[in-house]
Amino acid sequence: MAGHSQFKNIMHRKGRQDAQKSKLFGKLAREITVAAKLGTPDPAMNPRLRAAVVAARAENMPKDNIDRAIKKAAGNEGENYDEIRYEGYGPGGVAVIVEALTDNRNRAASDIRSFFTKSGGNLGETGSVAFMFDRTGIIEYDAKVASDDAMLDAAIEAGADDVVSSESGHEVYASQDTFREVAKALEAKFGEPRKAALTWKPQNTVSVDDETGEKLLKLMDLLNEHDDVQNVFANFEVSDALLAKMGG
Repeated sequence: MAGHSQFKNIMHRKGRQDAQKSKLFGKLAREITVAAKLGTPDPAMNPRLRAAVVAARAENMPKDNIDRAIKKAAGNEGENYDEIRYEGYGPGGVAVIVEALTDNRNRAASDIRSFFTKSGGNLGETGSVAFMFDRTGIIEYDAKVASDDAMLDAAIEAGADDVVSSESGHEVYASQDTFREVAKALEAKFGEPRKAALTWKPQNTVSVDDETGEKLLKLMDLLNEHDDVQNVFANFEVSDALLAKMGG
């Protein structure tokens, strides 16, 4: 069950990518509204909405903002957003998946393609890199919530696939099919997680040199700063020294 979190040093940059809280809150609100429109506006009955609300709370988004985003969907207000997944290769041939919610498909595609091109990479067809990742659920808790053994035991009992515990916290992985049930079982035991979402987990990661790593991190930042982009996933690792230099 246990293992090393191979892509932690990329994943933990998320949340620092958006210097402006307003931009981050805007993205979180967009996901909440879309999730509520696609299902019921009740987080208890809508797993995707529940995950979106958990993510918003983890970023200290005000309750009023969350409620407003849900009401927007219930009243059928606001823009209609298309969900699009972009796949491509960054510098060094690194695989990148970009998840977007956009009200203008042409603008989003044009902007994201230009980011890849300027960085020395290229945007591919849907499915061109997804086979190198597993679509899986992740549930995260702070380290202080439980000991490594207690979290491992609870995760096994709940039906999880893998657990990675470190000083920065516990990451519990579950298949798409069991994710919701695992999350509910852990929440009943340990309270609300700091994150519960479906993610693209690379099957393998590639270590890149600092020169390539710097280009990749700049591409990640460009993508994350775009209003339409919700999540970015990649299968590379960089040195801790470069992360520190880039402010990650």
